[in-house]
Amino acid sequence: MTPTREHTRRALGGVGIAGLFLCVLTGILMGLGAHTFHFAEGASYLSNDPNACINCHVMRDQHDGWLKASHHAHATCNDCHVPHDSLAEKYLVKGVHGFRHSKGFTLQDFHEPIRIRAADLAIVDRNCIRCHEGLVHEITIARPAPQEAVACVHCHATVGHGPSR
Repeated sequence: MTPTREHTRRALGGVGIAGLFLCVLTGILMGLGAHTFHFAEGASYLSNDPNACINCHVMRDQHDGWLKASHHAHATCNDCHVPHDSLAEKYLVKGVHGFRHSKGFTLQDFHEPIRIRAADLAIVDRNCIRCHEGLVHEITIARPAPQEAVACVHCHATVGHGPSR
């Protein structure tokens, strides 16, 4: 007696060949994802450790500059480069940054030297004001509309990462 589809389906616990294929494919993808997360030290990106930013070497110059800059003793990468309004927004931005930086490193398609994007510059600017609110309170009250405003790092470019080469 030759096995029928029904026999095969019963032998596979009612799943069928397509279901088995889907389960195997899902297992392979999850295994590859777990291996990549482990190999790339993915858990380190959930921390506040600046060394996580140099796991893939894309940010090496920025990290080395930060070590020599005035904010080294007071601020980490996350203090300046991620929003502090909500935990969800913080980790969303960290995820976007991580994806963009790992893609750039893997495909070698990032600008040299690496440059900050406008949306990320706005985050840095908000964080400058958040940390230095007592010092800049009078300036921020009379601050022009966002399209006319000058970012803090326009004048204070060397504060976070030291002098550029």
